[in-house]
Amino acid sequence: MMCDVKHWLLLNYDITKFAANKRGVMKTVLLSAILIFSITTFAQQKTENDIDLAFQNAKKGIYWALANIPEKKQSIDNDLIADDKLYASVKLSKEFNGVKIESTGYYLSNTVSIVIYKSDDSLEKEGYKKKVEEKEK
Repeated sequence: MMCDVKHWLLLNYDITKFAANKRGVMKTVLLSAILIFSITTFAQQKTENDIDLAFQNAKKGIYWALANIPEKKQSIDNDLIADDKLYASVKLSKEFNGVKIESTGYYLSNTVSIVIYKSDDSLEKEGYKKKVEEKEK
């Protein structure tokens, strides 16, 4: 009988020790997962912000092109540069009854390209282009 009690106590001690180690391992795994998740989330947020800044620079190129539609030239190409940094490359070409604008925005190693088409009617409504009748007067 004494042997059985001793055996039971040793077995009970081993199970308790195993459970304590298991909780320690689980805590370590849980903390590691939280750490990896937070690092991944931070990296994704940084990339998202960089892409947003490149997109904003591409939009600046679109607005520049809309404000500088040439009357006689069929197309223009321009780079928007400030403080020795390239913010956007813009290409504007006149199409049948409108314009096509391609703008590529840059931020660090990220690039975002936007292509829009605007009809002559929408350009007139938005005030970017004067009506043909007003030009003749």
